[in-house]
Amino acid sequence: MARVLSALLLIPAVVGVVWFLPPVATLMLAVLAAAIAIMEFCALAKALGIDVQPAIAPLPTIGACIAVGAGAFSLGSLMLVTLLIIGIVAVMNGRPGPGVLPGVAATAFGMVYIGAPLGAVAAVRTIGGREAVLLLMATIVVSDSAQYYTGRAFGRAPLAPSISPKKTREGAIGGILFGTAAMTIAGRLVFPASSLLLLAAMGLAVVLLGIVGDLFESLLKRSAGVKDSSALIPGHGGILDRIDSWLFAGPAYYLFVTYLQS
Repeated sequence: MARVLSALLLIPAVVGVVWFLPPVATLMLAVLAAAIAIMEFCALAKALGIDVQPAIAPLPTIGACIAVGAGAFSLGSLMLVTLLIIGIVAVMNGRPGPGVLPGVAATAFGMVYIGAPLGAVAAVRTIGGREAVLLLMATIVVSDSAQYYTGRAFGRAPLAPSISPKKTREGAIGGILFGTAAMTIAGRLVFPASSLLLLAAMGLAVVLLGIVGDLFESLLKRSAGVKDSSALIPGHGGILDRIDSWLFAGPAYYLFVTYLQS
């Protein structure tokens, strides 16, 4: 019941922001999600024994989200400044050991794994319009739902047993078929000038990358020995658990929309 109630509150809220408010509101929502997700990521890194910098990691992550989402400043410049700051802080801490390099890498990884992808999704609102964002959302939701129900009905062969034992190849195939179909059919309404073949190819890419993103986050959680990234959303886990597919699928979709609008 908690899972259903959470979904009934979250989905209309996100759709409402994207549909009724200006693009900057979508960017603000992405920044909020990035801020929460990076703290969950820091907790996962800590559980893995990595000395991440929780006081620093949110800044480049949020900065990357804004840089990509609004083009406010150069992402390359942000990465350069971030690496310099992280290096300086590591030296100031003065604690030699085998965890120095993993800590520095994990602190910087947030802007690539979380910040830039969420910024890319927010940029789609500006470049392609609200319909384009909802098309991505619908494709991922249809794919996730199809994976779940197809897996329950026909699932036999594990997809990645060491990472996510409940996921099956049959479920993945169902998600690929229905997700790609959703992008292809609904995409004709959003991008009428695009060919069915191009839309199908983009749908396939979005679904496949979404599955990889889901498995990647599951890999992080299983490595850290936790079920969810946090308990923020009743029945759903944390923000990172909800956006894991978006983090891999979003940048590819952003490139697709940018190409269509060029």
